[in-house]
Amino acid sequence: MASAYLIVDTKIRDTARYEEYKDLAKPIIERFGGEYLARGGELYSDQCDLWTPTRIVVIKFESMQKAKSFLESDEYKPIKAIRIEAAKSTMLLVDGL
Repeated sequence: MASAYLIVDTKIRDTARYEEYKDLAKPIIERFGGEYLARGGELYSDQCDLWTPTRIVVIKFESMQKAKSFLESDEYKPIKAIRIEAAKSTMLLVDGL
């Protein structure tokens, strides 16, 4: 079974509220087997024809199903609402090799 990667580009509007989101989301992500690989570090882009990234987060899950289970979980829904309130985001879920 291939790993899956959750890739999120985030433009934060409310820093305090987003910090609350991060604190609440991390343990839920970990309960679903998610592992942070990148979380808003230095960003370098060689080409931006399709979009200009802002703040990238990459989370590895053991499978696409595990990642979808996290995203669709009742546990995450109220936390997701905080993220939507605090930031604009583009979120992608992609199969690994």
